[in-house]
Amino acid sequence: MAIDFDDAQDVMDTEVAPSMNTTPLIDVLLVLLVMLIITIPIQLHSVRMDLPAGLPPADTPLPVVVKLDVALDSTIAWNGAAVLDRNDLDARLQVAAEQPDPPEIHVHAEAKTPYDTVAAVLTAAQKHGLLKIGVVGLEEYVTPSLSPPASAP
Repeated sequence: MAIDFDDAQDVMDTEVAPSMNTTPLIDVLLVLLVMLIITIPIQLHSVRMDLPAGLPPADTPLPVVVKLDVALDSTIAWNGAAVLDRNDLDARLQVAAEQPDPPEIHVHAEAKTPYDTVAAVLTAAQKHGLLKIGVVGLEEYVTPSLSPPASAP
C-alpha cells in the first residue's frame, strides 16, 4: 500500500493510493542485476587456435581434364579429336573411369545444340561412374538484358 502525495491541497488527507509501490520491485531487480554481473565469467579477448605442426603439404597436382565438345550437328569431340559414335564415347569414358584418379569431364555445347545429345553425353559419363562432371562455357548464353551492368572505370 502506498500514500498518494499528488494532491497539494489535501496535505492532511492521507488516503491509501490504489497504485502499486514499485520501489521494492526495483530494489529486487537491482540486486539480481548485481548478482548477474558478479557471476558472469570474465571475457577473454583471445581466440584459441590449433595450428598445424610440421611442414606444409606438397602442392597438389592439377586434375586431368577431358573436354567434350558437342557441336550443332550432334558430333562429339574428345579433347579436340572426333568421337566416331556412341560406342566409341562409351569406350573412352570406360577407360577414363578405370583410371586410379578419374579425370574431370567438362562438357561444352554450342548454343543451338539439341538438348538430348548433351543429356546423353552427361548420362553416359555418369553411367560409367565418373563423378566430376561439369557443363562449361555457359557465360556465352547470357542475354545482354539479364547481364549485370558494366562498372564504370
